[in-house]
Amino acid sequence: MKTNVKTKINVGTYVHAPVEKVWQVWTDPFHIRRWNSASTDWFTPYAENDLREGGRFLSRMEARDGSAGFDFTGSYNIVEPHRLIEYTMDDGRQVRVEFTPDGNRTRISETFEAESSNPDEMQREGWQAILDNFKYHAEKSHRLEPLQFEIEIDASPERVHQVMLDKNCYTVWTSIFSPSSHFEGSWEKGSEIRFIGEDQEGNTGGMVSRIRENSPGRFVSIEHQGILKDERVDREVPEVDTWAGGLEDYTFIERNGKTLLSIDVDISSDYRSYFEGTWPKALETLKNLCEQDGTC
Repeated sequence: MKTNVKTKINVGTYVHAPVEKVWQVWTDPFHIRRWNSASTDWFTPYAENDLREGGRFLSRMEARDGSAGFDFTGSYNIVEPHRLIEYTMDDGRQVRVEFTPDGNRTRISETFEAESSNPDEMQREGWQAILDNFKYHAEKSHRLEPLQFEIEIDASPERVHQVMLDKNCYTVWTSIFSPSSHFEGSWEKGSEIRFIGEDQEGNTGGMVSRIRENSPGRFVSIEHQGILKDERVDREVPEVDTWAGGLEDYTFIERNGKTLLSIDVDISSDYRSYFEGTWPKALETLKNLCEQDGTC
């Protein structure tokens, strides 16, 4: 005899951030775009969220290689701020998400009804991977503030990627941040890379980072790890506690023969006005480099 009872699967984690911050990152579409993926092979280019009982949500999930994509959609049944969310996916499955304060941490417990086309363990691993990515992003967001910038460039994604990372071109478009800006190292995935420049007093400094992902014409992710002071790596200075783990992500999306370049960057709130003034100028310079003939 067949039964219509669905298997329920639970995943969970502890987030080292207060429940108010965790709730904000979980429900704000700006943040959802940053954490809603199980791996760097996927991303969420668009999200909307009407957070109320009866309200609807949508997250567009796409493979970075363009091979697949789908809308994750549904409607809310219960919304109790900082405590509980229950919703129904458009395929009829139920999800319950509980937020429990625990000192300086927040416990998240997520229970969902399994679908029948994939093994339960595969589904558990996928949902847990997304939750782990959320934890990573939420804990960073407790220290760092995310900013996003976009620009349309009349060139292919492959051309934009090539120009952006070219050693000579890089010194041109990033000179907006520092006239002596340059990098040392490799853009290969997993490699260490150093971003170097001089401040207004002429002191040499910068950031030691790791290439988290580099998919030509699709996605580049940089994870910052340490501070450079007078060309020496210093992982003990207070600034490291602020900037460590911050990401600088570049997403290349082809649209009618052009490229929408989207930049998501984690910054200290003290630098917000500075980056809001410099990033648009740097991207305009990059746009001009990509659209002109020849090389830098």
